[in-house]
Amino acid sequence: MKSITLILSVYKKVRELGILLSALTRQTHKDFDVIIADDGSGEEMQRFIDEYESKSNYRITYVTQEDAGFRKNKILNKAVTCSNSDYFIFLDSDCIPHKDFIKAHFENSGKNNVLVGRRVHLNKKLSDKLSEELVITDEFDGFYLKALGKSIGFNDTVSTAEEGIVLKNKLIRRVISRKSLHIVGCNFSVSKELLLKINGFDENYTGPGIGEDSDLEYRLGLINADFKSVRNLAVVFHMYHPKTIESNSNYDYFHNKVKLKKEFYCKNGIIKV
Repeated sequence: MKSITLILSVYKKVRELGILLSALTRQTHKDFDVIIADDGSGEEMQRFIDEYESKSNYRITYVTQEDAGFRKNKILNKAVTCSNSDYFIFLDSDCIPHKDFIKAHFENSGKNNVLVGRRVHLNKKLSDKLSEELVITDEFDGFYLKALGKSIGFNDTVSTAEEGIVLKNKLIRRVISRKSLHIVGCNFSVSKELLLKINGFDENYTGPGIGEDSDLEYRLGLINADFKSVRNLAVVFHMYHPKTIESNSNYDYFHNKVKLKKEFYCKNGIIKV
């Protein structure tokens, strides 16, 4: 039986992380541990983690680094190297999982599989309704209905509300998942073996966008990893925040160096070449 580690990337968002950690207490798949990969949030985050660990029903490991700009990939690599698990699920700290989230990744995982999910983009009003108390109740199981209601015209549009519907019928899921599969950095899973084969995350990306998902997807594709959808199975609700401005330098690096050379093994990853 494979061991599973959930790696949560975070920067500053203490409230959102608290809601996420509470949601994990209600997961139907219980055999997992958590690594919080913190890109230098500081003392407030450290105090919060110290307090939360004492009441958690799962094991938490906290890894952090100096706040020296956007270095998400560097802290993700650090999280990978400090884990003894053989399978990783990646989730951002502002994405709140459905109770069957880990179960969906676990039951569909395989040695050569990369599982890719999606997310519901909540508006600010719905995001503000989420709390540590709400996400451990049955009411949260139907939270997608609130999002779906908003998306069809009841004030304040919710993007991708349909991604919150849990569908277990394989035929229906096969039909809706025919589109090409792409990694979303806040909801995917992969074996440690595959991740080490491509040398983890490329730390040359020092801004948001592409580096933690599109780059990884491209390099895993070069080693013939099998991408599989867990859309409408591994459901997460993404809490509102202003739109992130992605880094142009990331695009230039990805297209001019990575795709041009078609190299799956990055030189500035877990191992420095």
